[in-house]
Amino acid sequence: MEFLADYGLFLAKIATVLVALLVLVSVLMSAAQRGRQDEDQGELQVIRFNDRLKDAKDHLEGAMLKHGARKQWFKELRKKRKAQAKQDKADRPEGPRARLFVLDFNGDIKASDTHSLRRCISAVLAVANPDQDRVAIRLESAGGMVHSYGLASAQLDRIRQKGIPLTVCVDKVAASGGYMMACVADRIIASPFAILGSIGVVAQIPNLHRFLKKNDVDFEILTAGEHKRTLTVFGENTEKGRQKFRDDLEDTHQLFKQYVSEHRPAVDIDQVSNGDIWFGQRALEVQLVDELQTSDQYLVDACDSQDVMLVKYRKRKTLPEKLGMAASTVTESVVLKLSGLLRDNRFQ
Repeated sequence: MEFLADYGLFLAKIATVLVALLVLVSVLMSAAQRGRQDEDQGELQVIRFNDRLKDAKDHLEGAMLKHGARKQWFKELRKKRKAQAKQDKADRPEGPRARLFVLDFNGDIKASDTHSLRRCISAVLAVANPDQDRVAIRLESAGGMVHSYGLASAQLDRIRQKGIPLTVCVDKVAASGGYMMACVADRIIASPFAILGSIGVVAQIPNLHRFLKKNDVDFEILTAGEHKRTLTVFGENTEKGRQKFRDDLEDTHQLFKQYVSEHRPAVDIDQVSNGDIWFGQRALEVQLVDELQTSDQYLVDACDSQDVMLVKYRKRKTLPEKLGMAASTVTESVVLKLSGLLRDNRFQ
């Protein structure tokens, strides 16, 4: 027992030293790369959804066969695929068929995924043919900062300006800033219980002025410009400042309503712009969406007549990030070994 305890302590010391070294190297490398790292370092990944769907279907059919017949079935399948590929080429002497480019956007409060979205859109616009190709965005976002989602919406507008039909698919939520993005599309498809709408603006800020005053703490704010600061966290807020803040919110709300009206003129904006949300079916009734369908079914149906291409942008991990992952792996491994030693020792 004493040997096991000593051995466990030895492993813990080794792990601590290794983790400390990895962290030190990571910090040094991060400092060396800071200021010269290219934010565009990354790569596009393109997956042909038609092939993925065929593979899933074939594997399921093959798995249901008896073991003896499975090998022969896959052998015949490969022959059929080659023959089908030749036939498809002969049937389309004019060139490849229409393509549907599928992009993803998973939004947080800062719309951080805009970094990847803009690069995917730039790549797609460079190759898409407005006469036959289309773009679909699988969008999930509950909204966030106005300026961040304004930029994300403007990225989608680039597709419309090129004359390429744009469809937005919402499986879970596209509310507030998320709906600001969705409304840009020519067509919005949502699942029956997806959340949409929330066409409104909200802001909240705590104020600690009374707490500071109670404890005899002075806090001063010096500004140049009447409206440089309206509401603050530590200073004493005035009714004039509150009113200016309300006016700014109202102006932002009016711009939001105008933006939705311009892109979806059939919507009764006064009915839907009070901040309420609608589930898919109700959203269809007030014309916030055009059709109820999951994105999965939309893509499967599209495979019948189009080449469906999933386009993603992946940022390459920097050396410090890789070292951090290695340190985490080492720590986890040592903890698991120590846990095993203690468990074995306890039950002996």
